[in-house]
Amino acid sequence: MWPSFIPIEPSFAAMLIALGIAAGIINTLAGGGSNLTLPALMVMGLPADVANATNRVGVLLQSLAAVRGFSKRAVMPLDDAPAIVTPTLIGSLLGTVAAVGAPQELLKPALLLAMVAMSLLILLKPDTIAPPPGTPPTKVADSRSAWWVLFLAGIYGGFVQAGVGFILIAALAGSLRYDLLRSNALKMLCTSALTVVALAIFIWQGLIEWVPGLVLALGTVVGARLGVRIAMRTSQTALKWFLFVMTVVASVAALLN
Repeated sequence: MWPSFIPIEPSFAAMLIALGIAAGIINTLAGGGSNLTLPALMVMGLPADVANATNRVGVLLQSLAAVRGFSKRAVMPLDDAPAIVTPTLIGSLLGTVAAVGAPQELLKPALLLAMVAMSLLILLKPDTIAPPPGTPPTKVADSRSAWWVLFLAGIYGGFVQAGVGFILIAALAGSLRYDLLRSNALKMLCTSALTVVALAIFIWQGLIEWVPGLVLALGTVVGARLGVRIAMRTSQTALKWFLFVMTVVASVAALLN
């Protein structure tokens, strides 16, 4: 199928760039930025499945920008990165294939369930998400549960994307015991990998609207670069509570949309 290049009004372009910047910051520091961008794409008249696919253009480019930013600042733990990325890639393939043929009514319950679970985890067991300073990380090979959580995060990310950062943090900080700064760095690496898989399948299915996708991506890349700078200057406690606030906001957004 030929690529779609529908024109968009300047007002919609400005809205997508502004929301993209906000989403890029939010996704780099926590997750849930797609709760801003997905509704915006649907307001433009895109069907839910096309909006879900088109949103991945911005997600991929913002993730790559964040990975580059964290790497330049030497906070990207690369020694176990291949083992961390592998299960997310496998899961993403399965999740994206499911998303292509699944009823769109399943997107909202999946998002809501993930957000509520994450909110309760942060509130009731905060040390799980924010390990005490000096806690040594665990290798994926030494934590079977981490492999499965990363795999499930990949399925979820391939299926709906919105909120996948929260699930990745649950695996990286909760199971592998990385601090939140390094969890965010690895989260963006995993998001890049799983989004490549998802985007390739959506392109093959002809579900991408490239003009709004690339305009949105312009904003998300700027937001991701700002998000990396903010993350480097923010305490673990502040990151933890920002993460909690964003999961609550994501839960409310899932209920209202």
